[in-house]
Amino acid sequence: MELALGISLLVMAVFLIVAVLLQTGKDKSLSGSIGGGAETFFSKSKSGTWDKVLSRATLVVSVLFVILVIVMYIAVDSLYKVG
Repeated sequence: MELALGISLLVMAVFLIVAVLLQTGKDKSLSGSIGGGAETFFSKSKSGTWDKVLSRATLVVSVLFVILVIVMYIAVDSLYKVG
């Protein structure tokens, strides 16, 4: 059980790192408009949907990660109290 939880935590941690690195910054659109960056309407909406999906996936996985860490802490703590 501990091995499965540990592997799950490791996979989630790697996913969170990759997902955060793949997301575009929030200030990108502002700096592009000031700097004169030309983007079409279609490219904005396409990247926006990808960023929304990635942002929601990051939120869901991070909440699951925190819950799993708490469960793992309780499991390990109860294991050491018994033994």
